[in-house]
Amino acid sequence: MRQITNHMPTAELRALDAAHHMHPFTTNDALAKKGARIITRAKGVWLTDSEGETILDGMAGLWCVNVGYGREEIAEAAARQIRELPYYNTFFQTSHVPAIALAARIAELAPGDLNHVFFACSGSEANDTNIRLVRHYWALKGQPDRSIIIGRKNGYHGSTMGGASLGGMVSMHEQGGLPIPGIVHIDQPHWYLEGGDMTPEDFGLMRARALEEKILELGADRVAAFIAEPVQGAGGVIIPPATYWPEIQRIVDKYGILLIADEVITGFGRTGNWFGSQTFGIRPHIMTIAKGLSSGYAPIGGSVVCDEVAATIAQDEFNHGYTYSGHPVAAAIALENLRILEDERVIEHVRDVAHPYLAERWHALADHPLVGETKLVGLMGSLALTPQKGSRARFAAEAGTAGYITRERCFANNVIMRHVYDRMIISPPLVITPGEIDILIERATKALDEAYGKLKAEGLLQKAV
Repeated sequence: MRQITNHMPTAELRALDAAHHMHPFTTNDALAKKGARIITRAKGVWLTDSEGETILDGMAGLWCVNVGYGREEIAEAAARQIRELPYYNTFFQTSHVPAIALAARIAELAPGDLNHVFFACSGSEANDTNIRLVRHYWALKGQPDRSIIIGRKNGYHGSTMGGASLGGMVSMHEQGGLPIPGIVHIDQPHWYLEGGDMTPEDFGLMRARALEEKILELGADRVAAFIAEPVQGAGGVIIPPATYWPEIQRIVDKYGILLIADEVITGFGRTGNWFGSQTFGIRPHIMTIAKGLSSGYAPIGGSVVCDEVAATIAQDEFNHGYTYSGHPVAAAIALENLRILEDERVIEHVRDVAHPYLAERWHALADHPLVGETKLVGLMGSLALTPQKGSRARFAAEAGTAGYITRERCFANNVIMRHVYDRMIISPPLVITPGEIDILIERATKALDEAYGKLKAEGLLQKAV
């Protein structure tokens, strides 16, 4: 039973899964009773489960399968590299061709003077790297007290001790003694939920200026960096008001704070540009990358670092690294993935075909009685669920109740959408076609109809007082 190709019956697979497999972000006892859905194959935007059902993957795995599933070219690139050099490290004054080529390619694609890459195996690891990187940078600049990093409430930067600390998810901070010292958070630019009577523009300025207030409160000579996602992904696809990022940029420039753009989700085409920083006019000193770098075909991530920071770090031994930093097979896969994105003009497809068509269909869902807001940038979108249209009202029931019910109806209708409390979110493979978008919307609409009916029948369409 070392390989499961012609697989066992679903019930047996579920029993084995429940007996031995600890799932992430899961109440495992509850899952064991319910039984996991077992995915066995995938092609393009489609998944197949152990019962033979075909499912449209509206989340590209975990925001990552940008070029779609089943790309033979990537499989062949991996096989070639495994045969030639399956592994070697980049410690001890050593390098290898895939890591060299990938670092150079990323430097070509990244905006501004982001010309240097420190490889990791995930976005979480890369953000852990960023903590040490920025603190060592300021120490080398003769300012060792400049060690505090500011993040955002409801931001997500991974689930390691460092990454989860940088993020502002309360549920994660409640487990494991987080955040670690020297990391603080400011409020998020979530107008729909927190904007009150303010215009989005005024609210965006207010939330950006919270950064300046925090810098002054802490002392500018103690603040090392500000980290944020161009669009909050796991937080619910929160697209900030147009006034937000220009004001953030003004503030970090004024106080000489390093700006870290976490591009783990927004990088490699998701927003209709190579990077979300380009979409929103951000000029970061460091970008965190992962996910779409390999389209999820292998674990790889990294920190893309500007010339000045890299030059400073280069003056001293940086006592940091991972066994699999720049793993040759992962790097070869990433190179082939980037080739596909460029040669097949996938990002142009997002910008000129998929996004405009999805926008038309997605924003039409605003007419549904359960939907209070639709948001979309590139191919990442969200729906805010509400018990009372036109008022941005919250549900009286515990946050996430309506979202979970809607997510379950999505799964039942063979479309993968995710819920973040009472927001439904999508992030499909970038290669999705207009015809597949039609299917996504049809199944999402059916799920919304069924969720609305269930909420109404159970008396859950009540707004919070």
